[in-house]
Amino acid sequence: MTSRTPESIPTAPAAAIPAIPGRPCSIAAALQILGEKWALLAVREIFYGNHRFDRIARNTGAPRDRLTARLRALEEAGVIERRAYSERPPRFEYHLTEAGRDLAPVIQSLLTWGDRWLLPEPPVTVRHSPAGHDPHPFEPAWTCRTCGQEGHSGDLALEIHSPGWEREGPMAQGAHGS
Repeated sequence: MTSRTPESIPTAPAAAIPAIPGRPCSIAAALQILGEKWALLAVREIFYGNHRFDRIARNTGAPRDRLTARLRALEEAGVIERRAYSERPPRFEYHLTEAGRDLAPVIQSLLTWGDRWLLPEPPVTVRHSPAGHDPHPFEPAWTCRTCGQEGHSGDLALEIHSPGWEREGPMAQGAHGS
């Protein structure tokens, strides 16, 4: 098992990171781009193999103007890319970039959570079909790349890197030398 070092993890340019009030947080930064339902539903549809606007609109139920805005924002954020499939008239398909493909665990987690807590019957089952094996329901586990152990919230600790902040929130004035 290989572990990802900080040097091997691609990062966004600082200019692409939106300014957010409150605690400096990657979750808040991600939600600036992905936190509106039409954005994640569009990503879901592209994951499912629906690359054309009409199919994405039909399957998400999004108003066309909102979907257009979300797809543009996802493209500007580097989550998806447009690829021309017709010159006359100009038509495009939407495909996930590496950043978009890295959302697979997020989409799967939302699907699993919704199946467990919201719907009486799962409307979709994701199946895993590795070469040489029969397809079976996909049941991912949250594991640590370093030790291979399954992660549980009780095993985790925060290491705060934002100056002036601690787990409870911002440090009191004067507590950090200002």
